[in-house]
Amino acid sequence: MKNKLLTYTFGFFIGIINGLLGAGGGMLAVPALKKLSLSTKDAHRNAIAVILPLSILSAVLYLLRGDVALSDSFVFIPSGLVGAGVGTLLLKKISPKWLAVIFGAFMVYTGVRLLLR
Repeated sequence: MKNKLLTYTFGFFIGIINGLLGAGGGMLAVPALKKLSLSTKDAHRNAIAVILPLSILSAVLYLLRGDVALSDSFVFIPSGLVGAGVGTLLLKKISPKWLAVIFGAFMVYTGVRLLLR
């Protein structure tokens, strides 16, 4: 029961952060999935699967409210798809230790950048 409650709680907050920050829920999903005993690489892989439906729902709601012009995002989609493919291939080759370092460094960089704005 405790594990299910923890899972639902994590999911709820990941959804909120994703809706507020735009896929920022992945920053919470990875540690949450690791807490549920997934390996580092499996947590990163599964975080994508968690974030996809949340991102789609958030995007649809923003589109329906008129908050987003879909045409503005089209410029990033082709290179983003290529980057996603490269990242997927690189994940196989990166050790869990380096993956944690890269993930942590990205989180610190993002946090510092937001604080200095």
